[in-house]
Amino acid sequence: MRGKDLVGLFNIVIVAGVLGAISYAALVLQPEEYDPETLCLVGQTPPHTVVMIDRTEVRYSPGQARRIHDVIQQARAELEIGERLSLYELNHRGEIRNTNRFSVCNPGRGDQINPLYRNPNRVQARYDALFDRPLNRALDGLLDLINSPVTPLLESLAELGNHEDFHTGVPRRRVILISDMLQNTQLYSVYGHARADLANRLPDPATIARQIEARYGRSLAGVEIEILFVAQDHDGWTPEQRAIIRAHWQTIFTQLGVRQSWQEFPE
Repeated sequence: MRGKDLVGLFNIVIVAGVLGAISYAALVLQPEEYDPETLCLVGQTPPHTVVMIDRTEVRYSPGQARRIHDVIQQARAELEIGERLSLYELNHRGEIRNTNRFSVCNPGRGDQINPLYRNPNRVQARYDALFDRPLNRALDGLLDLINSPVTPLLESLAELGNHEDFHTGVPRRRVILISDMLQNTQLYSVYGHARADLANRLPDPATIARQIEARYGRSLAGVEIEILFVAQDHDGWTPEQRAIIRAHWQTIFTQLGVRQSWQEFPE
């Protein structure tokens, strides 16, 4: 075989190899299907972080509102690609509401995706549109005080644990709860005529836990809850009473199988 024929055959082999590699990459590296609304991978159940803001009878100072914004931004920054972040509020009717339908998986920024298959600029634009602007809208009016006849903190958390996208089959369920933790429902209430006798008025935590499980099941078992314990010096609760409230919650959460951590959230 002449030299030119060998060169031609070699070039054919090279071209065939390149074409084969491209075809293989197209099959193997093709991006997975995403839900267009949530950007979550179709058919998968992602880890889920929920930031829940108590809006019932809680007056947030400007400094606290800024810190809430920082907390949410930090929660977003900690997401791995494909993990989900939702923003909920406990409103004036004592209902948990998905604020502005903000519940989105992290699809990755424009610099995190393969430009062969997706446009980085379009990915970044969608990332910004579904995280930043909705987040800012969701925080509008956060300083407003909402008068509410009830504050069903425990019931709302247990209800959340049964949501379709936050049930016990969801991996790494995490709640960041921003609240003064002043439970006020028929289940039990911290309020009463004799605040000084708070320790004796609060019901047995084990009994409360059993009542919650009878109604909602073990929906909170395994959930990691980070409580940002809102301090409001004007509300009349002493540091000693706040300590009693915190200890009561800690025992309830332990009974329910919740992994918990607490941070003070001062004015």
